[in-house]
Amino acid sequence: MFIIDTIAHRLKRGCETMAYPKGPAPALPDRHGGALQVDASRCAAGCEACVAVCPTQAITKPTGKAVALDLGRCIFCGDCVAVCPSKAITQTGDHRMAVHQRANLMLGEPGKEQVRLAAALDKKLLKLFGRSLRLRQVSAGGCAGCEADTNVLGTIGWDIGRFGIQFVASPRHADGLLVTGPVSKNMELALQKTYAAVAAPKIVIAVGACAIAGGPFVGHPQINNGASPIVPVDLFIPGCPPHPLTILDGLLRLLGRLDETPRGPARKTPA
Repeated sequence: MFIIDTIAHRLKRGCETMAYPKGPAPALPDRHGGALQVDASRCAAGCEACVAVCPTQAITKPTGKAVALDLGRCIFCGDCVAVCPSKAITQTGDHRMAVHQRANLMLGEPGKEQVRLAAALDKKLLKLFGRSLRLRQVSAGGCAGCEADTNVLGTIGWDIGRFGIQFVASPRHADGLLVTGPVSKNMELALQKTYAAVAAPKIVIAVGACAIAGGPFVGHPQINNGASPIVPVDLFIPGCPPHPLTILDGLLRLLGRLDETPRGPARKTPA
């Protein structure tokens, strides 16, 4: 009887997995500002208010030059947006932030006001990984924030398995690594060995500000300021932590599984 009740209850609830990416992206929560953009032409001369409040030194303003923002270091606290008198740094509400090159997270120069999003893997790798991607997640000294949002993708609402993407227990069963955390000195050798255990060809995805550039721990002698100094990284997904939608977008973008023509980015929910 218990089994019949369970099945009946499940049927009544219907499908709870979101339609995205075949349908609109779910809205970001109001407190999540999404990707930042920088309009250096609006930067007030002599003003360095944003530089002073940034906790990770993600913002710089060399003498005589306009403001520059490293979205890879950014923890998205929003302090720079709040203090900027000329609104040179603003929130877009866009969940899309994944890039192939670390340099593509550097904003501020003309033509580089927004993130230059990643494209799909080349045809050879796409043929190998496009239908079935197995990832070994490596928590390299993180706070578990990025790890938690990565785990969310396995729940019924997101169901990352429907895209052929799966997290596996052994690097020998993996096509690549998904790295979180700033890569502490204690995790350096573990990351190297895990990477070596993955058969070639392989990919590495750095998720979160810590894995990209050290996050709030940047410059500390006991960390490596991210995964790049230890292993080659193929995809950078910024955030602190990145929203599950941002992570999913990055993975699907890598696999060429997104059709963005009819749909725009997600918007924040109204206050």
